[in-house]
Amino acid sequence: MKRRFRTAGLALVVGVLAVTAGNAQEVAPTGTHDAVQAAQESPAEVQADVGPVIVPEPSEEAMRYYRSGNLLWIVNAVWGLLIPALFLFTGFSARIRDWAQKLGRKWLFVIGIYVTLFLLITFVIDLPLAYYQGFVRQHAYGLSNQTFDKWFGDAVKSLLVGIVIGVMFLWIPYLLLKRSPRRWWLYTGLAMVPFLFLIILVSPIWIEPLFNDFGPMEDTALEAKILALANQTGINAERVYQVDKSVDTETVNAYVSGFLGTQRIVLWDTIIMKLEEDELLFVMGHEMGHYVLGHAVKLVFFFSVLILLMLYVAHRSAGRLIDRFKGRFKFDQLADVASLPLLI
Repeated sequence: MKRRFRTAGLALVVGVLAVTAGNAQEVAPTGTHDAVQAAQESPAEVQADVGPVIVPEPSEEAMRYYRSGNLLWIVNAVWGLLIPALFLFTGFSARIRDWAQKLGRKWLFVIGIYVTLFLLITFVIDLPLAYYQGFVRQHAYGLSNQTFDKWFGDAVKSLLVGIVIGVMFLWIPYLLLKRSPRRWWLYTGLAMVPFLFLIILVSPIWIEPLFNDFGPMEDTALEAKILALANQTGINAERVYQVDKSVDTETVNAYVSGFLGTQRIVLWDTIIMKLEEDELLFVMGHEMGHYVLGHAVKLVFFFSVLILLMLYVAHRSAGRLIDRFKGRFKFDQLADVASLPLLI
């Protein structure tokens, strides 16, 4: 399942923050749309098909959405580098640190206040682009039902989740930077593994319900069939959750998330309205396959290794950048919390 937990750069530091939490719930989990399309073929068609899968020609509107999405990907990549660079080269990050020191005085409080101010300011800077991508563009293509109040409320909730996670965990890499300047990157990277598992553990019960209502399935007969399918795959679940997602979107989604007692089988109400029962069961089998094959666990370890490598790159290169531009950055060591945009 894909999540939108910006602070993608901060997520790299504290571990792919569950920050941007409510936003990317609009995106279907890996493979769902493929599964939906495949489900719409009859069993006879599937058995008879031994050649390439026939894919319908995309509409011009779909191609516009695709091309504009690629352009927005480039814009976001540039934006994600430009904003932290401006924080650094204007000395604004160091100014935020100075404000945090005046307000917090003690080191731990300074970290928390800096993170809070940094996220609040970047939220305001990002707001116009986020509004276009998450609200205007989705409505323009008929993919969103959200009112502005709901969209903005979810954005604020996402910000607050990011602040809480940042305040709770960002002090760890900075403490390691102080205590072990040579190996902080290794210890921080290793700490990402339990952190990411913690996010997977708590997201279904504490984060996702902040953005939508999770209730019991209205169709109890269908729920029984889904639970029977789950039992066949070894997924321990006592109920299926139906999400009131039609208030936000026209898109469809289903997924299995959580572990160690927080497992949840989830269907958006949009997918229940738009698919037949056999199609829904096909999709749920597909999503349960992701869970049973341990794709989420594999992704945790993959991103942990990736984060470890990126932190090592930061460790090897940041010192040279600080030595060269410390007059503009207004800090002279990576252990200074003002270095956060540099790490990003």
